[in-house]
Amino acid sequence: MAVETAPKAPARPSHSRPTPVGHRAMPKLKTTVTAAVAYVIAFIFLFPYLVMLLTSLRPQETLRDATILPTQWEWSNLVNFWSSGLAGNLVVTLQVAAGSTVLVLLVALPAAYYSARHNFRGRTLFLILVLITQMFQPTAMLVGIYREFSQLGLVDSIWSLILVNGGFNLAFAVWILNAYFASIPRELEEAAFIDGNGRFGALFRITLPLAMPGVITALIFTFIAAWNEFVVALTLTTSPENQPLTVALNSFIGQYQVDWQNLFAGSVIATIPVIILFALIERKVVGGLTAGSIK
Repeated sequence: MAVETAPKAPARPSHSRPTPVGHRAMPKLKTTVTAAVAYVIAFIFLFPYLVMLLTSLRPQETLRDATILPTQWEWSNLVNFWSSGLAGNLVVTLQVAAGSTVLVLLVALPAAYYSARHNFRGRTLFLILVLITQMFQPTAMLVGIYREFSQLGLVDSIWSLILVNGGFNLAFAVWILNAYFASIPRELEEAAFIDGNGRFGALFRITLPLAMPGVITALIFTFIAAWNEFVVALTLTTSPENQPLTVALNSFIGQYQVDWQNLFAGSVIATIPVIILFALIERKVVGGLTAGSIK
Protein backbone atom coordinates (compact mmCIF):
# COMPACT_ATOMS: atom_id res chain seq x y z
CA MET A 1 0.00 0.00 0.00
CA ALA A 2 1.55 3.32 -1.04
CA VAL A 3 1.96 6.00 1.55
CA GLU A 4 1.15 9.49 0.42
CA THR A 5 3.64 12.15 1.46
CA ALA A 6 2.60 15.64 2.26
CA PRO A 7 3.79 18.25 -0.22
CA LYS A 8 6.84 20.25 0.88
CA ALA A 9 6.40 23.88 1.75
CA PRO A 10 8.10 26.26 -0.68
CA ALA A 11 11.59 27.33 0.48
CA ARG A 12 11.92 30.83 1.77
CA PRO A 13 14.36 33.16 0.03
CA SER A 14 17.79 32.95 1.62
CA HIS A 15 18.62 36.67 1.45
CA SER A 16 19.12 38.47 4.76
CA ARG A 17 16.87 41.16 6.06
CA PRO A 18 17.75 44.62 4.73
CA THR A 19 19.49 46.95 7.19
CA PRO A 20 17.25 49.83 8.19
CA VAL A 21 18.19 53.15 6.66
CA GLY A 22 18.61 54.74 10.09
CA HIS A 23 21.27 52.19 11.11
CA ARG A 24 23.31 52.87 7.98
CA ALA A 25 23.12 56.62 8.49
CA MET A 26 24.32 56.54 12.12
CA PRO A 27 28.07 55.88 11.45
CA LYS A 28 28.11 58.60 8.80
CA LEU A 29 26.40 61.04 11.17
CA LYS A 30 28.91 60.25 13.94
CA THR A 31 31.81 60.79 11.55
CA THR A 32 30.39 64.14 10.42
CA VAL A 33 29.80 65.33 13.99
CA THR A 34 33.30 64.22 15.09
CA ALA A 35 34.90 66.03 12.14
CA ALA A 36 32.87 69.18 12.84
CA VAL A 37 33.90 69.18 16.51
CA ALA A 38 37.54 68.61 15.54
CA TYR A 39 37.45 71.56 13.13
CA VAL A 40 35.89 73.80 15.78
CA ILE A 41 38.55 72.86 18.35
CA ALA A 42 41.31 73.39 15.78
CA PHE A 43 39.92 76.82 14.93
CA ILE A 44 39.82 77.79 18.63
CA PHE A 45 43.50 76.86 19.01
CA LEU A 46 44.57 78.50 15.75
CA PHE A 47 42.56 81.71 16.11
CA PRO A 48 45.16 83.51 18.34
CA TYR A 49 47.84 82.75 15.75
CA LEU A 50 45.57 84.11 13.02
CA VAL A 51 45.06 87.32 15.01
CA MET A 52 48.83 87.55 15.52
CA LEU A 53 49.45 87.18 11.79
CA LEU A 54 46.81 89.74 10.81
CA THR A 55 48.04 92.24 13.42
CA SER A 56 51.59 91.90 12.12
CA LEU A 57 50.33 93.10 8.73
CA ARG A 58 48.48 96.18 9.99
CA PRO A 59 49.84 99.74 9.82
CA GLN A 60 50.35 101.30 13.23
CA GLU A 61 47.52 103.79 12.82
CA THR A 62 44.97 100.98 12.20
CA LEU A 63 45.85 98.78 15.20
CA ARG A 64 42.74 99.89 17.10
CA ASP A 65 40.35 99.15 14.23
CA ALA A 66 37.56 96.75 15.14
CA THR A 67 37.75 94.88 11.84
CA ILE A 68 39.30 91.42 11.81
CA LEU A 69 40.96 91.87 8.43
CA PRO A 70 43.26 94.88 8.00
CA THR A 71 41.88 97.68 5.85
CA GLN A 72 45.49 98.28 4.71
CA TRP A 73 48.17 95.63 4.39
CA GLU A 74 51.62 96.60 5.63
CA TRP A 75 53.92 93.83 4.35
CA SER A 76 56.96 95.90 5.25
CA ASN A 77 56.48 94.91 8.92
CA LEU A 78 57.88 91.49 8.14
CA VAL A 79 60.80 93.06 6.29
CA ASN A 80 61.54 95.42 9.20
CA PHE A 81 62.25 92.40 11.37
CA TRP A 82 65.43 91.67 9.43
CA SER A 83 66.53 95.29 9.28
CA SER A 84 66.03 95.72 13.05
CA GLY A 85 68.99 93.42 13.81
CA LEU A 86 66.89 90.61 15.27
CA ALA A 87 68.08 88.16 12.63
CA GLY A 88 71.19 87.61 14.76
CA ASN A 89 68.99 86.81 17.76
CA LEU A 90 67.14 84.27 15.63
CA VAL A 91 70.48 82.59 14.91
CA VAL A 92 71.23 82.53 18.65
CA THR A 93 67.87 80.84 19.26
CA LEU A 94 68.69 78.22 16.63
CA GLN A 95 72.09 77.58 18.20
CA VAL A 96 70.64 77.22 21.71
CA ALA A 97 67.79 74.95 20.61
CA ALA A 98 69.99 72.76 18.41
CA GLY A 99 72.80 72.57 20.99
CA SER A 100 70.39 71.66 23.79
CA THR A 101 68.78 68.97 21.64
CA VAL A 102 72.11 67.39 20.73
CA LEU A 103 73.24 67.46 24.37
CA VAL A 104 70.01 65.83 25.56
CA LEU A 105 70.19 63.04 22.98
CA LEU A 106 73.86 62.32 23.73
CA VAL A 107 73.07 61.84 27.43
CA ALA A 108 69.53 60.42 27.27
CA LEU A 109 70.14 57.68 24.69
CA PRO A 110 72.72 55.66 26.67
CA ALA A 111 70.92 56.29 29.99
CA ALA A 112 67.55 55.19 28.61
CA TYR A 113 68.99 52.18 26.79
CA TYR A 114 70.91 50.89 29.81
CA SER A 115 67.98 51.35 32.19
CA ALA A 116 65.67 49.55 29.75
CA ARG A 117 67.97 46.58 29.11
CA HIS A 118 69.50 46.03 32.58
CA ASN A 119 67.62 45.38 35.80
CA PHE A 120 70.28 46.91 38.06
CA ARG A 121 69.86 47.70 41.74
CA GLY A 122 68.08 51.01 42.23
CA ARG A 123 66.64 51.03 38.71
CA THR A 124 63.10 51.86 39.85
CA LEU A 125 64.38 54.59 42.17
CA PHE A 126 66.44 56.04 39.32
CA LEU A 127 63.39 56.24 37.02
CA ILE A 128 61.29 57.78 39.81
CA LEU A 129 63.94 60.42 40.45
CA VAL A 130 64.06 61.15 36.72
CA LEU A 131 60.30 61.68 36.76
CA ILE A 132 60.44 63.85 39.89
CA THR A 133 62.91 66.25 38.27
CA GLN A 134 60.16 67.12 35.80
CA MET A 135 58.29 68.79 38.66
CA PHE A 136 60.96 71.46 39.18
CA GLN A 137 60.53 74.72 37.30
CA PRO A 138 63.53 76.82 36.23
CA THR A 139 61.94 79.89 37.82
CA ALA A 140 62.17 78.24 41.25
CA MET A 141 65.94 77.85 40.89
CA LEU A 142 66.90 81.05 39.08
CA VAL A 143 68.98 82.41 41.96
CA GLY A 144 70.97 79.18 42.31
CA ILE A 145 71.40 78.84 38.55
CA TYR A 146 72.69 82.40 38.25
CA ARG A 147 75.16 81.93 41.13
CA GLU A 148 76.51 78.69 39.66
CA PHE A 149 77.09 80.11 36.20
CA SER A 150 78.48 83.32 37.66
CA GLN A 151 81.13 81.32 39.52
CA LEU A 152 81.88 79.37 36.33
CA GLY A 153 82.17 82.58 34.30
CA LEU A 154 79.39 81.52 31.91
CA VAL A 155 76.95 84.37 32.51
CA ASP A 156 75.96 86.09 29.25
CA SER A 157 77.06 83.06 27.23
CA ILE A 158 75.24 80.84 24.78
CA TRP A 159 76.78 77.80 26.50
CA SER A 160 74.96 78.57 29.74
CA LEU A 161 71.62 78.53 27.90
CA ILE A 162 72.49 75.25 26.18
CA LEU A 163 73.41 73.60 29.48
CA VAL A 164 70.33 74.82 31.34
CA ASN A 165 67.88 73.90 28.58
CA GLY A 166 69.56 70.55 28.14
CA GLY A 167 69.39 69.82 31.87
CA PHE A 168 65.72 70.67 32.23
CA ASN A 169 64.68 68.62 29.19
CA LEU A 170 66.84 65.60 29.93
CA ALA A 171 64.35 63.89 32.26
CA PHE A 172 61.55 63.83 29.69
CA ALA A 173 63.87 62.42 27.02
CA VAL A 174 65.16 59.66 29.33
CA TRP A 175 61.65 58.68 30.37
CA ILE A 176 60.15 58.43 26.89
CA LEU A 177 63.21 56.72 25.39
CA ASN A 178 63.28 54.22 28.24
CA ALA A 179 59.69 53.24 27.46
CA TYR A 180 60.48 52.89 23.79
CA PHE A 181 63.63 50.78 24.24
CA ALA A 182 61.72 48.54 26.66
CA SER A 183 59.06 47.91 23.99
CA ILE A 184 61.64 46.53 21.51
CA PRO A 185 62.05 42.74 21.94
CA ARG A 186 65.43 41.57 23.24
CA GLU A 187 65.32 38.69 20.76
CA LEU A 188 66.10 41.08 17.92
CA GLU A 189 69.40 42.05 19.54
CA GLU A 190 70.17 38.41 20.37
CA ALA A 191 69.68 37.52 16.72
CA ALA A 192 72.10 40.31 15.81
CA PHE A 193 74.64 38.85 18.26
CA ILE A 194 74.36 35.48 16.55
CA ASP A 195 75.02 37.15 13.19
CA GLY A 196 78.32 38.45 14.54
CA ASN A 197 77.36 41.94 15.71
CA GLY A 198 78.63 43.26 19.01
CA ARG A 199 76.68 45.33 21.51
CA PHE A 200 77.25 48.59 19.63
CA GLY A 201 76.62 46.95 16.26
CA ALA A 202 73.26 45.62 17.42
CA LEU A 203 72.43 48.98 18.96
CA PHE A 204 73.17 51.07 15.87
CA ARG A 205 71.93 48.58 13.26
CA ILE A 206 68.87 47.13 14.96
CA THR A 207 67.69 48.95 18.08
CA LEU A 208 68.17 52.60 17.15
CA PRO A 209 66.43 52.35 13.75
CA LEU A 210 63.45 50.72 15.47
CA ALA A 211 63.52 53.34 18.22
CA MET A 212 63.72 56.27 15.81
CA PRO A 213 60.10 57.45 16.40
CA GLY A 214 60.88 57.77 20.11
CA VAL A 215 64.16 59.55 19.38
CA ILE A 216 62.39 62.02 17.11
CA THR A 217 59.71 62.62 19.74
CA ALA A 218 62.35 63.47 22.33
CA LEU A 219 64.10 65.63 19.73
CA ILE A 220 61.09 67.72 18.79
CA PHE A 221 59.90 68.31 22.35
CA THR A 222 63.39 69.29 23.51
CA PHE A 223 63.85 71.60 20.54
CA ILE A 224 60.50 73.35 21.08
CA ALA A 225 61.05 73.73 24.83
CA ALA A 226 64.50 75.28 24.27
CA TRP A 227 63.14 77.45 21.44
CA ASN A 228 60.38 78.92 23.62
CA GLU A 229 62.38 79.35 26.86
CA PHE A 230 62.31 82.90 28.19
CA VAL A 231 62.89 83.31 31.94
CA VAL A 232 66.34 81.69 32.21
CA ALA A 233 67.53 83.44 29.05
CA LEU A 234 66.35 86.78 30.41
CA THR A 235 68.28 86.15 33.64
CA LEU A 236 71.54 84.80 32.23
CA THR A 237 72.01 87.06 29.18
CA THR A 238 72.68 90.78 29.27
CA SER A 239 74.23 91.60 25.89
CA PRO A 240 71.66 92.14 23.12
CA GLU A 241 73.69 90.05 20.66
CA ASN A 242 73.69 87.02 23.01
CA GLN A 243 69.97 87.07 23.73
CA PRO A 244 67.64 84.56 22.04
CA LEU A 245 64.73 85.88 20.07
CA THR A 246 62.21 85.38 22.89
CA VAL A 247 64.14 87.92 24.97
CA ALA A 248 65.12 90.23 22.11
CA LEU A 249 61.47 90.76 21.15
CA ASN A 250 61.14 92.75 24.38
CA SER A 251 62.90 95.62 22.59
CA PHE A 252 59.54 96.39 20.95
CA ILE A 253 57.96 96.90 24.38
CA GLY A 254 58.70 100.37 25.71
CA GLN A 255 57.80 102.06 28.96
CA TYR A 256 54.93 104.04 27.46
CA GLN A 257 54.28 102.39 24.10
CA VAL A 258 54.31 98.91 22.54
CA ASP A 259 55.23 98.45 18.90
CA TRP A 260 52.57 95.80 18.39
CA GLN A 261 52.84 95.30 14.64
CA ASN A 262 56.60 94.67 14.75
CA LEU A 263 56.28 92.59 17.92
CA PHE A 264 53.75 90.33 16.24
CA ALA A 265 55.77 90.24 13.03
CA GLY A 266 58.75 88.94 14.98
CA SER A 267 56.53 86.43 16.76
CA VAL A 268 55.22 85.13 13.42
CA ILE A 269 58.75 84.67 12.08
CA ALA A 270 59.79 82.96 15.33
CA THR A 271 56.89 80.52 15.03
CA ILE A 272 57.48 79.47 11.42
CA PRO A 273 60.60 77.24 11.95
CA VAL A 274 58.89 75.24 14.71
CA ILE A 275 55.75 74.75 12.60
CA ILE A 276 57.83 73.53 9.65
CA LEU A 277 59.85 71.16 11.84
CA PHE A 278 56.75 69.72 13.51
CA ALA A 279 54.91 69.32 10.19
CA LEU A 280 57.81 67.36 8.68
CA ILE A 281 57.98 64.77 11.46
CA GLU A 282 54.44 64.86 12.89
CA ARG A 283 53.68 61.23 12.05
CA LYS A 284 56.75 59.92 13.84
CA VAL A 285 56.01 62.12 16.84
CA VAL A 286 52.56 60.52 17.17
CA GLY A 287 54.14 57.07 16.92
CA GLY A 288 56.70 57.95 19.57
CA LEU A 289 54.05 59.19 22.01
CA THR A 290 52.37 55.75 21.94
CA ALA A 291 55.67 53.95 22.51
CA GLY A 292 55.68 51.42 25.28
CA SER A 293 51.89 51.15 25.45
CA ILE A 294 51.88 47.80 23.64
CA LYS A 295 54.54 45.11 23.80
